[in-house]
Amino acid sequence: MLEARQVGVVLGGKVLLDNISLTLLPGQVTALLGPNGAGKSTLLKVLTGDVTPTYGAVYLDGRPLEGWSLVERARRRAVVPQESSLAFPFTAFEVVLLGRAPHVALRETPQDVAIAQQAMAQTRVDHLAARAYPSLSGGERQRVQFSRALAQIWEALPDGSARWLLLDEPTSSLDLAHQYEAMAVARQLAQEGVGVVVVVHDLNLAAYVADDIVLLDRGRITAEGRPEDVLTAERIRAVFGLDVVVTPHPHHGRPCVVPLPPSRPGSEGRRERPMSSPILRFRLVSR
Repeated sequence: MLEARQVGVVLGGKVLLDNISLTLLPGQVTALLGPNGAGKSTLLKVLTGDVTPTYGAVYLDGRPLEGWSLVERARRRAVVPQESSLAFPFTAFEVVLLGRAPHVALRETPQDVAIAQQAMAQTRVDHLAARAYPSLSGGERQRVQFSRALAQIWEALPDGSARWLLLDEPTSSLDLAHQYEAMAVARQLAQEGVGVVVVVHDLNLAAYVADDIVLLDRGRITAEGRPEDVLTAERIRAVFGLDVVVTPHPHHGRPCVVPLPPSRPGSEGRRERPMSSPILRFRLVSR
């Protein structure tokens, strides 16, 4: 179990997170949603230990996160950040193999190599194995980093502890097909007992993949629960300032969010006067 207990983050006098309490369970996908600046990425960084909260604490399996060594954390959870810069000319395969580092004593074994290869095959980037990582496109790099995270938590832990995959906007550089492919892999991992936490902007993608949605606004949790309970037209209007229609998806039955065109300010209850044609106006002026 991964818990945030009354967590707050204040930076430069600005409140980024305000008294967040959250319990995340292995075996399910939790999506963090909210408008820009809502605190989604900050919350994920607190959960990974990359950001120390101003107050409150994060617990992993009932133990404060700071009580785990960096290697112990890395064996239990993998993180895919928004951006991953790498100046060295590693190949894509070598980057994925880095995911095995927390499990390696002296050097990688044939089993580690095999796991890296399987992780690349699962995310369909095995054809990039020999390519220099800096030469890849943004979307290709994102998929390689996803493979690296999979390699890191590929095996069940000897003590039976839960494994975690934490993703910060992992589909931001991906085309539509690869977005859903990545989320299908996340869903499969959850079915195998891995806890998945993902920051995502696309409401429909979140509705498709998530068991639980945490909706944030201005550093606070405004709603949490099943997609059909959280993603209502009224709540989306209140948090995102957008009018939408929410209907069951014809295939999987989960919420399908359709934005409505914004109305022109001051046009409520007023009919627009039809514009006369340019030719008619020209003829009137000519006379």
